[in-house]
Amino acid sequence: MSKSEIIQVLLSEEYGFLPGPPEKVSAKEESAEEQFCAGKAVLKKLLLTCRAEYGDFTFPVYFIYPTKREKPVPCFVHINFRDLIPDRYLPIEEIIDSGYAVLYFCYQDVTSDDGDFTNGLAGLIYPEGKRTKTQCGKIGLWAWAAGRVMDHAMTVPILNHGKISIVGHSRLGKTALLAGALDERFYCAFSNDSGCSGAAISREKRGETIQRIFQVFPYWFCENYGKYAENVEELPFDQHFLLAANAPHRVYVASASEDSWADPEHEYLSCVAADQYYKSCGLKGFVHPDRDPVPGDFFGEGEIGYHLRAGTHYLSREDWQRYIQYLNLADGN
Repeated sequence: MSKSEIIQVLLSEEYGFLPGPPEKVSAKEESAEEQFCAGKAVLKKLLLTCRAEYGDFTFPVYFIYPTKREKPVPCFVHINFRDLIPDRYLPIEEIIDSGYAVLYFCYQDVTSDDGDFTNGLAGLIYPEGKRTKTQCGKIGLWAWAAGRVMDHAMTVPILNHGKISIVGHSRLGKTALLAGALDERFYCAFSNDSGCSGAAISREKRGETIQRIFQVFPYWFCENYGKYAENVEELPFDQHFLLAANAPHRVYVASASEDSWADPEHEYLSCVAADQYYKSCGLKGFVHPDRDPVPGDFFGEGEIGYHLRAGTHYLSREDWQRYIQYLNLADGN
């Protein structure tokens, strides 16, 4: 299958089709802290406005970048659950010390994490709060917003436009993978503990299943996805398609050894399964030993990266350290 065919099936059968890109994206600085992180960084709060045929939409984005820099710096677009800086999922000083900038937004500033499709961006796209069977759910809308942050990032001269990656945890790890698949400008898409309907293979999956996730969170997906809730074997794809759709850029899957709900074994198997597609694109793919991973393993030689952290469902400092290690390794550092 071609990449366009892979994306077509993922959108029509799982995530839904996203709204088109806006005509214009503009940023307005609302506030700035010039001596953030003891003077190591600048923190700015921006209001990002997207002008489109379906109306204007504005949401806040936080931009944190190193004060001292000799050249344009790499950047993480981080989709998070809160708008706190620092946050328990964002060890910002450590990231700054590693020479990276962060563009950061809270997913619920885009649209609420529930079945209400009348608020935020959802309210513009679905004025009556109703969708067709193939229109996107909330994951698609959050991924759309990540693309708009990328639009803005490409206009910021202090950023290295070829080294902008996207990071998300859990449901937002699913979002990061989808955003990466749909936007080749991203350098790498980092999925942290994204599990069911994210990085983990669905067939014979333990922990959370399509049936369970669609019963509780149907609004994350398009309505079509529900027909596979009790018929997983009828899926015309599996989740390694989502990893493969990130080619030709890099994709990285992080798992936690005690995160049985996400099923780290099936997240790892997805990397193994996506390897063939990456290799067909003339890339290294997934470089790994011929065995199951153990806690502490880090496989970072190919365009598909992976690590297994000891512990539970969480976006930890160790995860961020591995992400930065992977990117530095790709740069030959």
